[in-house]
Amino acid sequence: MHALRLELHGAAPAQLAGIVQRVRRMFDLDADPDAIAAALSPDPRLRPLLRKRPGLRLPSGWDGFEIAVRAVLGQQVSVAAARTLAARLAQRHGHALAATSLPGLSHLFPTPAALADGDLDGLGLTGARASSVRGIARALLEGRVGFAPEQTLDEFVAAWSALPGVGAWTAQYLALRALGHPDAFPAGDLVLQKALPGDGTRLTERRLRDHAEAWRPWRAYAVIHLWRDAMASPAPVEKQR
Repeated sequence: MHALRLELHGAAPAQLAGIVQRVRRMFDLDADPDAIAAALSPDPRLRPLLRKRPGLRLPSGWDGFEIAVRAVLGQQVSVAAARTLAARLAQRHGHALAATSLPGLSHLFPTPAALADGDLDGLGLTGARASSVRGIARALLEGRVGFAPEQTLDEFVAAWSALPGVGAWTAQYLALRALGHPDAFPAGDLVLQKALPGDGTRLTERRLRDHAEAWRPWRAYAVIHLWRDAMASPAPVEKQR
């Protein structure tokens, strides 16, 4: 039987219930895989993926602000470069932890208050990226954006898309990874546009969005299946001419 084991270090008893609930959301433990599969399986492209990875969940992160900042840091750079930028940011503006038994864990990620007017010079961020990070922090502090689960997907995307440096793709990505919204759908994603046909062709954003209407309200799960399938598929080999 598949299970998730949670070990907590240094948590106060009064915090346990909140932590457990947050972890359940992170790993999407309250999802109904049977209902999701029933809705997505009529699509012939998704049907074999559902059989290959039954019960695939919608993973999110611990802190929405960190996910948002990392999404901005990762724009137009490699994963390794984005990881380096995030580490530098945490080391300069994050809270340093006392000696811990967990290898590699030395700082907490900075809070919005720490980055709203924080010094970001010399970290390797472009001026535009630094402005976006500060803008996100200020917008959260002022309540112009947030991660409240009761807001609709359209409300969430509209609010986040209004911020400089956060386009429609990033807003939908945040809805998926930070909000854990089951219907989040970044239709502008190049990988999705190529993964759905699965034959080397690429759909337009409009055609992809139209096709995905049948997946509602579980489009985010289709996204995860298609992304996983694209990651597992070997890269095409160019023939010598």
